[in-house]
Amino acid sequence: MQNNVNIKNKKARFEYEILDKYIAGIVLSGTEIKSIRQSRASIAESFCEFNKKGELFVINMTVEEYTHATHFNHQPKSARKLLLNKRELKKWHKAVKVSGNTIVPLRLFVNDKGLAKMQIALAKGKKLYDKRETIKDRDNKRNLDRVKKAYN
Repeated sequence: MQNNVNIKNKKARFEYEILDKYIAGIVLSGTEIKSIRQSRASIAESFCEFNKKGELFVINMTVEEYTHATHFNHQPKSARKLLLNKRELKKWHKAVKVSGNTIVPLRLFVNDKGLAKMQIALAKGKKLYDKRETIKDRDNKRNLDRVKKAYN
């Protein structure tokens, strides 16, 4: 199955310092996966949180309604359950609870089997001076690449 769906959250790497990553499955309905396969989804403003049972949900992820569906279409901004091992869930639940970290989605993609997967990360918020440092590093790298290209 040839699907090149790769929806990224570019803001997450700028706003947060990434500590740990996992790839999780997502519980979706039929029209949701069809919209994702057409790359009609956004994870730019989304985040993950645990419910009272210890299950992990992605909140504020937008999956646009499927155009060819009937009146049985899905809600665009509903909470969607993420599938991880129980050991991984407990580890991250403790990390979020104790040290004030957060879980952010980095990437939404469709694997070779046609299943939607989400790369999520345990992250810590950056301070303003860290963001300035990131911008400075990016500019320096861009200038260095420009000089290298002119030299060659």
